[in-house]
Amino acid sequence: MNKNQIFSLIGKELLSEWRQRFALNGMVLYLASTIFVCYMSFGLKSGAIDAVTWNALFWIILLFTAVNSVAKSFIQESRGRALYYYSIASPIEIIISKIIYNALLLLALALVGFAIYSFVMERANEEGATFDLLYFLIAIVLGSLGLASSLTMISGIAAKAENSTSLMAVLSFPVILPIILMVIKLSKNAMDGLDRSVSTDEILILVAINAIVFAVSYLLFPYLWRS
Repeated sequence: MNKNQIFSLIGKELLSEWRQRFALNGMVLYLASTIFVCYMSFGLKSGAIDAVTWNALFWIILLFTAVNSVAKSFIQESRGRALYYYSIASPIEIIISKIIYNALLLLALALVGFAIYSFVMERANEEGATFDLLYFLIAIVLGSLGLASSLTMISGIAAKAENSTSLMAVLSFPVILPIILMVIKLSKNAMDGLDRSVSTDEILILVAINAIVFAVSYLLFPYLWRS
């Protein structure tokens, strides 16, 4: 595995995204407009929503943002471009570069979304509760990494089929569900100001899920790529 090759592939992804800025602008617009629709729907000018609803809405928005931004990793690649990548790089380098780039992209979108969401959607503070910003950011980082790695691998599988969009939805659901459940619980603990030791299990489970997805991608993607 060549680290320079991985960095070159990540640079290629960045350059390709920059050349197609309409896609990036569309993702940011989707994120902002979804938050604005939630704001208008709940009529938050008169008050704030409870912490459970606030947390659930945030991760629902982030989930659909992840699907729209990461799912296109391999689906948008033409067969000619895939053949060119096959001739200049190993499949391990390709999947690692894709996962790293998608994780950074989704993390950036998540942080931007969190800033807009926190500013627009006021949260009701429960009596005696202290918002733990550090652990909430840890939940965002682990959730972004998990969603990016799992959706990247599933995108590679779905790209081999004819009806890739439908297959993407079917395959991603059982993988994404445990990640979403864990990050919702972890972020809710952070919002309630619970002792940090309470969230240790959720953090370890998320790290384990991310490690398993990465290991599966590392081991199985070369066989998928050769097909």
